Amino acid sequence: MSWTRKVSCTPTPLRAGRLPDTPGPHPTGFALLPWLLLGMGSFSNLFQGETPNPWIGGLGLLTFNSLYIYVSFRAFVKEKREARSTQLALGLLAAVTCGLGLGYGGSWLLFFPLLGLATGAVVRMPRLRLTGAAVTVLSGVVAFVQDGWGGLDIAYATWISTIVTAAILSLSEAVRELRAAREELARRAVEEERVRFSRDLHDLLGHTLSVIVVKSEAARRLAVRDMDAAVAQVADIESVGRQALTEIREAVTGYRRGSLATELDRAHSALAAAGITPAFHQSGPPLPQQTEVLLGWVVREAVTNVLRHSGAARCEITVSGDAERVHVTVTDDGSGTPSPTPREGIGGTGLRGLTERLSAAGGTLTAGPGPRQGFRVRAELPVEERELVAAG
Repeated sequence: MSWTRKVSCTPTPLRAGRLPDTPGPHPTGFALLPWLLLGMGSFSNLFQGETPNPWIGGLGLLTFNSLYIYVSFRAFVKEKREARSTQLALGLLAAVTCGLGLGYGGSWLLFFPLLGLATGAVVRMPRLRLTGAAVTVLSGVVAFVQDGWGGLDIAYATWISTIVTAAILSLSEAVRELRAAREELARRAVEEERVRFSRDLHDLLGHTLSVIVVKSEAARRLAVRDMDAAVAQVADIESVGRQALTEIREAVTGYRRGSLATELDRAHSALAAAGITPAFHQSGPPLPQQTEVLLGWVVREAVTNVLRHSGAARCEITVSGDAERVHVTVTDDGSGTPSPTPREGIGGTGLRGLTERLSAAGGTLTAGPGPRQGFRVRAELPVEERELVAAG
């Protein structure tokens, strides 16, 4: 009979320890190949002529190693691991292991811990409970038939190798998935911040430059007949420029907070300088700060479009609401109508940016021709109860 020394060994397929900051290269089947050295005793018995029917033993050994390598390299890719061919190969590996263990015993029983390694690499929870128990019981029965109660060491080694391999590989996959998710979240956060900054910069500079252009034209016209009025317009241009620098700095640092009252005052000054009669109507309860910020953006962008495109003589801004919702409407009597029918969130970059802002807060934006003539922008926002409490 072949070499029959009792062996109590518990292979640990991958070293467990503190997870590194970087996972390193993705593990492959090469991580499981060194454990084939457990079969060196069988090789020794085979080549020293201590194994009965050596041709059958050699064929079984070749079959076992081929199946083990095949399963090991497919175990690290989820799609391949769950494929029917891999499951079939694992079943054949179990059958060959049982045949070699029952036929030769001794060191040939060490192929059962290798079977446990392959099983732990391929099978995941919740199927691992039943499959791992089945492999452990199978190895225990075969080892008991060959070596009696001492064969339970093989069953223990098989169970440990199955569970430890599955646990370590599952943990490794979870760490990689979490790291990939974190990188994806960081990438999206950068993209969102880039969009936010470009949107804020567009809204800030678009309105400011429009006001500067309008006031510069007014100063040029007034310089001929009223120098004092022209100087006042130039002073306004200087003030607008300084305010724009402050707002850009605040936008860069993310601390900019607008005010509806401030935007209404600026709108009045810009419209008057452009020769457009402003008309403001405001009603309803006091608004929380975040709602005022959003409505201020609406007024700023809508008035910028009036100054640039409308050719209007009158612009009316209405703010109304109740405890649940607030509305702001900007209507002019000009001819600038970029869309033939009102649609939600239409227009250029500014109106698209407003649509995104309001949508994120649960609001809506519609823009299109007015009821009689001209162009109308209408925004609607919910007023959250907790914001009203904070505002009070």
